[in-house]
Amino acid sequence: MEGSTGRSKSEMESGSTSNNNESRIAFKEGSWFGQFKNGSNPWIARYVYGLIFLASNLLAWAVRDYGRNAFPEMERLKNCQGGRGCLGAEGVLRVSLGCFAFYFIMFLSTAGTSSLYNCRDTWHSGWWSFKIGLWIALTATAFLVPTFIIQIYGEIAHFGAGVFLLVQLVSVISFITWLNDCCQSDKTEDKCHIHVMLLAIAAYIICIVGIIMMYIWYAPEPSCLLNIFFITWTLVLIQLMTSVSLHPKVNAGILTPGLMGLYVVFICWCAIRSEPAGENCIRKAEASNRTDWLTIISFIVALLAMVIATFSTGIDSQCFQVKKEAPAEDAVPYGYGFFHFVFATGAMYFAMLLIGWNTHHIIKKWTIDVGWTSTWVRIVNEWLAVCVYLWMLVAPIILLRCRQTNESA
Repeated sequence: MEGSTGRSKSEMESGSTSNNNESRIAFKEGSWFGQFKNGSNPWIARYVYGLIFLASNLLAWAVRDYGRNAFPEMERLKNCQGGRGCLGAEGVLRVSLGCFAFYFIMFLSTAGTSSLYNCRDTWHSGWWSFKIGLWIALTATAFLVPTFIIQIYGEIAHFGAGVFLLVQLVSVISFITWLNDCCQSDKTEDKCHIHVMLLAIAAYIICIVGIIMMYIWYAPEPSCLLNIFFITWTLVLIQLMTSVSLHPKVNAGILTPGLMGLYVVFICWCAIRSEPAGENCIRKAEASNRTDWLTIISFIVALLAMVIATFSTGIDSQCFQVKKEAPAEDAVPYGYGFFHFVFATGAMYFAMLLIGWNTHHIIKKWTIDVGWTSTWVRIVNEWLAVCVYLWMLVAPIILLRCRQTNESA
Protein backbone atom coordinates (compact mmCIF):
# COMPACT_ATOMS: atom_id res chain seq x y z
CA MET A 1 0.00 0.00 0.00
CA GLU A 2 2.80 2.38 0.99
CA GLY A 3 4.75 1.39 -2.15
CA SER A 4 1.79 2.18 -4.39
CA THR A 5 1.30 5.49 -2.57
CA GLY A 6 5.00 6.38 -3.05
CA ARG A 7 4.77 5.44 -6.73
CA SER A 8 1.66 7.58 -7.18
CA LYS A 9 3.36 10.56 -5.52
CA SER A 10 6.43 10.21 -7.70
CA GLU A 11 4.25 9.84 -10.78
CA MET A 12 2.32 12.97 -9.80
CA GLU A 13 5.56 14.90 -9.26
CA SER A 14 7.03 13.73 -12.56
CA GLY A 15 3.73 14.46 -14.24
CA SER A 16 3.60 17.96 -12.86
CA THR A 17 7.21 18.53 -13.89
CA SER A 18 6.55 17.26 -17.41
CA ASN A 19 3.43 19.39 -17.64
CA ASN A 20 5.46 22.39 -16.48
CA ASN A 21 8.13 21.67 -19.07
CA GLU A 22 5.52 21.16 -21.80
CA SER A 23 3.85 24.46 -20.93
CA ARG A 24 7.19 26.25 -20.97
CA ILE A 25 8.02 24.76 -24.37
CA ALA A 26 4.58 25.71 -25.69
CA PHE A 27 5.07 29.26 -24.46
CA LYS A 28 8.52 29.52 -26.07
CA GLU A 29 7.17 28.36 -29.40
CA GLY A 30 4.62 31.18 -29.44
CA SER A 31 4.97 34.76 -30.57
CA TRP A 32 7.26 37.27 -28.86
CA PHE A 33 4.27 39.02 -27.30
CA GLY A 34 2.92 35.70 -26.03
CA GLN A 35 6.27 34.83 -24.47
CA PHE A 36 6.46 38.31 -22.91
CA LYS A 37 2.91 38.04 -21.55
CA ASN A 38 3.41 34.55 -20.12
CA GLY A 39 6.88 35.26 -18.77
CA SER A 40 8.42 32.19 -20.37
CA ASN A 41 11.56 33.47 -22.11
CA PRO A 42 14.46 35.01 -20.15
CA TRP A 43 16.08 36.15 -23.41
CA ILE A 44 13.10 38.39 -24.15
CA ALA A 45 13.06 39.50 -20.51
CA ARG A 46 16.51 41.04 -20.81
CA TYR A 47 15.29 43.32 -23.62
CA VAL A 48 12.42 44.50 -21.44
CA TYR A 49 14.83 45.30 -18.63
CA GLY A 50 16.98 47.15 -21.15
CA LEU A 51 13.99 49.25 -22.22
CA ILE A 52 13.21 50.08 -18.58
CA PHE A 53 16.83 51.15 -18.13
CA LEU A 54 16.65 53.28 -21.29
CA ALA A 55 13.44 54.91 -20.04
CA SER A 56 15.19 55.82 -16.78
CA ASN A 57 18.06 57.36 -18.76
CA LEU A 58 15.66 59.45 -20.84
CA LEU A 59 13.72 60.54 -17.75
CA ALA A 60 16.93 61.61 -16.01
CA TRP A 61 17.98 63.60 -19.07
CA ALA A 62 14.54 65.26 -19.29
CA VAL A 63 14.64 66.21 -15.62
CA ARG A 64 18.11 67.68 -16.05
CA ASP A 65 17.60 69.67 -19.27
CA TYR A 66 13.89 70.43 -19.37
CA GLY A 67 12.73 69.82 -15.81
CA ARG A 68 11.43 73.30 -15.07
CA ASN A 69 9.28 73.38 -18.20
CA ALA A 70 8.18 69.74 -18.29
CA PHE A 71 7.73 69.12 -14.55
CA PRO A 72 6.67 72.42 -12.94
CA GLU A 73 4.71 70.55 -10.25
CA MET A 74 7.97 69.37 -8.67
CA GLU A 75 8.70 72.88 -7.46
CA ARG A 76 5.78 72.55 -5.02
CA LEU A 77 7.16 69.44 -3.31
CA LYS A 78 8.57 70.03 0.15
CA ASN A 79 11.87 68.24 -0.50
CA CYS A 80 12.41 69.96 -3.84
CA GLN A 81 13.17 73.38 -2.34
CA GLY A 82 11.52 75.29 -5.17
CA GLY A 83 12.85 72.90 -7.80
CA ARG A 84 16.51 73.07 -6.78
CA GLY A 85 16.37 69.69 -5.05
CA CYS A 86 14.49 67.78 -7.76
CA LEU A 87 15.76 69.30 -11.00
CA GLY A 88 19.21 69.54 -12.50
CA ALA A 89 21.90 67.34 -10.94
CA GLU A 90 19.80 66.34 -7.93
CA GLY A 91 16.92 65.41 -10.21
CA VAL A 92 19.24 63.06 -12.10
CA LEU A 93 20.33 61.48 -8.82
CA ARG A 94 16.70 60.98 -7.75
CA VAL A 95 15.82 59.19 -10.98
CA SER A 96 19.02 57.16 -10.64
CA LEU A 97 18.10 56.22 -7.07
CA GLY A 98 14.70 54.91 -8.18
CA CYS A 99 16.28 52.90 -11.00
CA PHE A 100 18.99 51.57 -8.68
CA ALA A 101 16.43 50.52 -6.06
CA PHE A 102 14.40 48.62 -8.68
CA TYR A 103 17.35 46.63 -10.04
CA PHE A 104 18.82 46.06 -6.59
CA ILE A 105 15.53 44.52 -5.46
CA MET A 106 15.62 42.33 -8.56
CA PHE A 107 19.21 41.41 -7.75
CA LEU A 108 18.33 40.34 -4.20
CA SER A 109 15.32 38.33 -5.38
CA THR A 110 17.05 36.50 -8.27
CA ALA A 111 20.65 36.01 -7.08
CA GLY A 112 21.62 32.35 -7.12
CA THR A 113 18.89 31.23 -9.53
CA SER A 114 20.22 28.18 -11.37
CA SER A 115 17.18 26.39 -12.78
CA LEU A 116 14.62 27.51 -15.33
CA TYR A 117 11.79 25.69 -13.61
CA ASN A 118 11.30 27.51 -10.32
CA CYS A 119 9.44 30.52 -9.01
CA ARG A 120 12.42 32.90 -9.16
CA ASP A 121 12.85 32.20 -12.88
CA THR A 122 9.18 33.05 -13.38
CA TRP A 123 9.65 36.21 -11.31
CA HIS A 124 12.60 37.27 -13.48
CA SER A 125 10.89 36.57 -16.81
CA GLY A 126 7.32 37.56 -15.94
CA TRP A 127 5.11 39.63 -13.65
CA TRP A 128 5.70 42.64 -15.91
CA SER A 129 2.69 44.67 -14.87
CA PHE A 130 3.70 44.45 -11.24
CA LYS A 131 7.40 45.15 -11.93
CA ILE A 132 6.74 48.13 -14.17
CA GLY A 133 4.44 49.50 -11.49
CA LEU A 134 7.18 48.87 -8.92
CA TRP A 135 9.72 50.75 -11.04
CA ILE A 136 7.36 53.72 -11.41
CA ALA A 137 6.58 53.73 -7.69
CA LEU A 138 10.25 53.61 -6.70
CA THR A 139 11.11 56.41 -9.13
CA ALA A 140 8.28 58.56 -7.79
CA THR A 141 9.23 57.80 -4.18
CA ALA A 142 12.78 58.98 -4.87
CA PHE A 143 11.41 62.52 -5.36
CA LEU A 144 9.96 62.42 -1.84
CA VAL A 145 13.28 61.54 -0.20
CA PRO A 146 15.03 64.33 1.77
CA THR A 147 17.86 66.14 0.03
CA PHE A 148 20.59 64.99 2.42
CA ILE A 149 19.85 61.34 1.54
CA ILE A 150 20.19 62.19 -2.15
CA GLN A 151 23.54 63.83 -1.44
CA ILE A 152 24.71 60.71 0.38
CA TYR A 153 23.52 58.59 -2.55
CA GLY A 154 25.45 60.86 -4.92
CA GLU A 155 28.66 60.10 -3.03
CA ILE A 156 27.94 56.37 -3.02
CA ALA A 157 27.13 56.53 -6.74
CA HIS A 158 30.75 57.50 -7.46
CA PHE A 159 31.85 54.15 -6.05
CA GLY A 160 29.04 52.23 -7.77
CA ALA A 161 29.87 53.78 -11.13
CA GLY A 162 33.50 52.78 -10.61
CA VAL A 163 32.40 49.19 -9.95
CA PHE A 164 30.41 49.26 -13.19
CA LEU A 165 33.43 50.48 -15.15
CA LEU A 166 35.57 47.72 -13.64
CA VAL A 167 33.00 45.03 -14.48
CA GLN A 168 32.70 46.37 -18.01
CA LEU A 169 36.48 46.43 -18.38
CA VAL A 170 36.85 42.79 -17.30
CA SER A 171 34.01 41.81 -19.64
CA VAL A 172 35.67 43.50 -22.64
CA ILE A 173 39.06 41.93 -21.92
CA SER A 174 37.48 38.51 -21.40
CA PHE A 175 35.71 38.78 -24.74
CA ILE A 176 38.95 39.73 -26.51
CA THR A 177 40.77 36.83 -24.84
CA TRP A 178 37.96 34.42 -25.72
CA LEU A 179 38.05 35.52 -29.37
CA ASN A 180 41.81 35.01 -29.49
CA ASP A 181 41.55 31.54 -27.90
CA CYS A 182 38.91 30.52 -30.45
CA CYS A 183 41.13 31.63 -33.32
CA GLN A 184 44.17 29.84 -31.88
CA SER A 185 42.43 26.56 -31.07
CA ASP A 186 43.58 23.39 -32.84
CA LYS A 187 40.35 23.13 -34.83
CA THR A 188 40.33 26.65 -36.25
CA GLU A 189 43.99 27.75 -36.20
CA ASP A 190 44.70 26.81 -39.82
CA LYS A 191 41.42 28.25 -41.11
CA CYS A 192 41.59 31.49 -39.12
CA HIS A 193 45.29 32.27 -39.53
CA ILE A 194 44.82 34.68 -42.42
CA HIS A 195 41.70 36.20 -40.89
CA VAL A 196 43.52 36.81 -37.61
CA MET A 197 46.40 38.53 -39.39
CA LEU A 198 44.06 40.73 -41.42
CA LEU A 199 42.01 41.64 -38.35
CA ALA A 200 45.12 42.44 -36.31
CA ILE A 201 46.61 44.57 -39.10
CA ALA A 202 43.31 46.43 -39.51
CA ALA A 203 43.17 47.04 -35.74
CA TYR A 204 46.69 48.51 -35.69
CA ILE A 205 45.98 50.68 -38.74
CA ILE A 206 42.84 52.08 -37.08
CA CYS A 207 44.83 52.71 -33.89
CA ILE A 208 47.50 54.65 -35.77
CA VAL A 209 44.93 56.65 -37.71
CA GLY A 210 43.07 57.38 -34.48
CA ILE A 211 46.26 58.58 -32.78
CA ILE A 212 47.10 60.86 -35.72
CA MET A 213 43.59 62.31 -35.86
CA MET A 214 43.64 63.01 -32.11
CA TYR A 215 46.93 64.87 -32.52
CA ILE A 216 45.35 66.95 -35.30
CA TRP A 217 42.05 67.62 -33.52
CA TYR A 218 43.07 67.89 -29.89
CA ALA A 219 46.76 68.89 -29.92
CA PRO A 220 47.06 71.51 -32.68
CA GLU A 221 49.57 73.58 -30.72
CA PRO A 222 52.67 72.70 -28.66
CA SER A 223 51.04 74.35 -25.66
CA CYS A 224 48.42 71.55 -25.47
CA LEU A 225 50.71 69.60 -23.16
CA LEU A 226 48.02 67.62 -21.34
CA ASN A 227 46.39 66.32 -24.51
CA ILE A 228 49.79 65.56 -26.02
CA PHE A 229 50.61 63.56 -22.89
CA PHE A 230 47.31 61.64 -23.03
CA ILE A 231 47.73 60.73 -26.70
CA THR A 232 51.44 59.93 -26.54
CA TRP A 233 51.05 57.81 -23.43
CA THR A 234 48.25 55.87 -25.16
CA LEU A 235 50.68 55.14 -28.01
CA VAL A 236 53.29 53.97 -25.47
CA LEU A 237 50.75 51.68 -23.80
CA ILE A 238 49.85 50.07 -27.15
CA GLN A 239 53.54 49.40 -27.78
CA LEU A 240 53.91 47.96 -24.27
CA MET A 241 50.95 45.60 -24.69
CA THR A 242 52.26 44.42 -28.06
CA SER A 243 55.76 43.80 -26.71
CA VAL A 244 54.53 41.79 -23.73
CA SER A 245 52.07 39.79 -25.84
CA LEU A 246 54.76 38.84 -28.37
CA HIS A 247 57.31 37.89 -25.71
CA PRO A 248 58.41 34.24 -26.17
CA LYS A 249 57.31 33.27 -22.65
CA VAL A 250 53.86 34.82 -23.12
CA ASN A 251 53.23 34.17 -26.83
CA ALA A 252 49.67 35.53 -26.80
CA GLY A 253 49.75 36.57 -30.44
CA ILE A 254 49.17 39.88 -32.14
CA LEU A 255 45.36 39.95 -32.20
CA THR A 256 44.64 40.69 -28.54
CA PRO A 257 47.01 43.68 -28.24
CA GLY A 258 45.57 45.06 -31.48
CA LEU A 259 42.00 44.84 -30.18
CA MET A 260 43.05 46.20 -26.80
CA GLY A 261 44.73 49.04 -28.69
CA LEU A 262 41.39 49.89 -30.26
CA TYR A 263 39.79 49.88 -26.83
CA VAL A 264 42.35 52.18 -25.19
CA VAL A 265 42.38 54.57 -28.16
CA PHE A 266 38.60 54.79 -27.92
CA ILE A 267 38.79 55.50 -24.16
CA CYS A 268 41.46 58.16 -24.74
CA TRP A 269 39.27 59.78 -27.41
CA CYS A 270 36.29 59.78 -25.03
CA ALA A 271 38.45 61.26 -22.27
CA ILE A 272 39.64 64.19 -24.37
CA ARG A 273 36.14 64.79 -25.71
CA SER A 274 34.98 65.08 -22.09
CA GLU A 275 37.12 68.17 -21.58
CA PRO A 276 34.96 71.25 -21.02
CA ALA A 277 33.86 73.12 -24.15
CA GLY A 278 35.79 76.23 -25.08
CA GLU A 279 39.26 74.83 -24.45
CA ASN A 280 41.82 76.18 -26.93
CA CYS A 281 43.14 72.71 -27.70
CA ILE A 282 39.85 71.37 -29.07
CA ARG A 283 39.25 72.06 -32.75
CA LYS A 284 35.80 70.58 -33.11
CA ALA A 285 32.18 71.60 -33.25
CA GLU A 286 31.61 70.67 -29.61
CA ALA A 287 33.76 73.66 -28.62
CA SER A 288 30.99 75.90 -29.87
CA ASN A 289 28.64 77.44 -27.36
CA ARG A 290 25.58 76.63 -29.43
CA THR A 291 23.67 73.36 -29.59
CA ASP A 292 23.76 72.04 -33.15
CA TRP A 293 22.72 68.82 -34.84
CA LEU A 294 26.15 67.23 -34.30
CA THR A 295 25.89 67.80 -30.54
CA ILE A 296 22.43 66.24 -30.45
CA ILE A 297 23.51 63.22 -32.50
CA SER A 298 26.59 62.76 -30.31
CA PHE A 299 24.41 62.84 -27.21
CA ILE A 300 21.96 60.27 -28.60
CA VAL A 301 24.78 57.94 -29.70
CA ALA A 302 26.48 58.24 -26.31
CA LEU A 303 23.23 57.51 -24.49
CA LEU A 304 22.45 54.44 -26.60
CA ALA A 305 26.06 53.23 -26.31
CA MET A 306 25.79 53.40 -22.52
CA VAL A 307 22.57 51.36 -22.52
CA ILE A 308 24.02 48.79 -24.94
CA ALA A 309 27.22 48.50 -22.89
CA THR A 310 25.19 47.87 -19.74
CA PHE A 311 23.01 45.35 -21.57
CA SER A 312 25.92 43.38 -23.08
CA THR A 313 27.91 43.38 -19.83
CA GLY A 314 24.93 42.17 -17.82
CA ILE A 315 24.62 38.87 -19.71
CA ASP A 316 28.37 38.14 -19.52
CA SER A 317 28.46 36.55 -16.07
CA GLN A 318 30.68 33.67 -17.22
CA CYS A 319 33.78 35.88 -17.33
CA PHE A 320 33.61 36.08 -13.51
CA GLN A 321 33.31 32.33 -12.94
CA VAL A 322 36.40 30.76 -11.42
CA LYS A 323 35.44 27.21 -12.37
CA LYS A 324 34.08 26.62 -15.86
CA GLU A 325 31.47 23.88 -15.70
CA ALA A 326 29.18 22.47 -18.35
CA PRO A 327 25.67 23.88 -17.81
CA ALA A 328 22.78 21.56 -16.98
CA GLU A 329 19.89 21.07 -19.36
CA ASP A 330 17.58 23.25 -17.27
CA ALA A 331 20.24 25.83 -16.35
CA VAL A 332 19.45 29.52 -16.75
CA PRO A 333 20.97 31.04 -19.92
CA TYR A 334 22.71 33.81 -17.97
CA GLY A 335 23.16 34.80 -14.35
CA TYR A 336 20.03 36.66 -13.31
CA GLY A 337 21.58 38.11 -10.17
CA PHE A 338 24.68 39.34 -11.99
CA PHE A 339 22.50 40.78 -14.74
CA HIS A 340 20.52 42.92 -12.29
CA PHE A 341 23.66 43.84 -10.34
CA VAL A 342 25.22 45.29 -13.50
CA PHE A 343 22.06 47.28 -14.21
CA ALA A 344 21.99 48.53 -10.60
CA THR A 345 25.55 49.84 -10.85
CA GLY A 346 24.75 51.06 -14.37
CA ALA A 347 22.04 53.26 -12.82
CA MET A 348 24.74 54.95 -10.77
CA TYR A 349 26.98 55.17 -13.82
CA PHE A 350 24.45 56.98 -16.02
CA ALA A 351 23.88 59.47 -13.18
CA MET A 352 27.60 60.23 -13.07
CA LEU A 353 27.72 60.70 -16.84
CA LEU A 354 24.76 63.08 -16.87
CA ILE A 355 26.17 65.25 -14.07
CA GLY A 356 29.82 65.03 -15.15
CA TRP A 357 30.83 63.07 -11.99
CA ASN A 358 30.26 66.26 -9.97
CA THR A 359 27.01 66.93 -8.10
CA HIS A 360 27.76 70.68 -8.11
CA HIS A 361 28.68 70.85 -11.80
CA ILE A 362 26.38 72.73 -14.21
CA ILE A 363 25.93 70.72 -17.42
CA LYS A 364 25.04 72.25 -20.76
CA LYS A 365 21.95 70.89 -22.53
CA TRP A 366 22.41 67.91 -24.84
CA THR A 367 25.78 67.04 -23.36
CA ILE A 368 26.92 63.93 -21.53
CA ASP A 369 30.06 63.08 -19.56
CA VAL A 370 31.59 66.56 -19.80
CA GLY A 371 34.02 67.98 -17.25
CA TRP A 372 37.57 67.54 -16.01
CA THR A 373 36.44 64.91 -13.52
CA SER A 374 34.97 62.89 -16.39
CA THR A 375 38.21 63.27 -18.34
CA TRP A 376 40.36 61.91 -15.53
CA VAL A 377 37.95 59.07 -14.80
CA ARG A 378 38.29 57.97 -18.43
CA ILE A 379 42.08 58.27 -18.38
CA VAL A 380 42.41 56.26 -15.17
CA ASN A 381 40.04 53.68 -16.66
CA GLU A 382 42.31 53.42 -19.71
CA TRP A 383 45.42 52.88 -17.60
CA LEU A 384 43.60 50.36 -15.42
CA ALA A 385 42.48 48.44 -18.52
CA VAL A 386 46.08 48.10 -19.66
CA CYS A 387 47.19 46.96 -16.20
CA VAL A 388 44.45 44.31 -16.04
CA TYR A 389 45.29 43.07 -19.54
CA LEU A 390 49.01 42.84 -18.79
CA TRP A 391 48.28 41.01 -15.55
CA MET A 392 46.13 38.49 -17.41
CA LEU A 393 49.11 37.85 -19.71
CA VAL A 394 51.82 37.46 -17.09
CA ALA A 395 49.79 36.00 -14.20
CA PRO A 396 49.90 32.36 -15.49
CA ILE A 397 53.70 32.57 -15.80
CA ILE A 398 54.15 34.07 -12.33
CA LEU A 399 51.79 31.57 -10.70
CA LEU A 400 53.49 28.66 -12.47
CA ARG A 401 56.92 29.82 -11.30
CA CYS A 402 55.65 30.22 -7.73
CA ARG A 403 54.15 26.72 -7.84
CA GLN A 404 57.42 25.24 -9.11
CA THR A 405 59.34 27.05 -6.38
CA ASN A 406 57.05 25.69 -3.67
CA GLU A 407 57.30 22.15 -5.04
CA SER A 408 61.10 22.27 -5.17
CA ALA A 409 61.26 23.64 -1.65
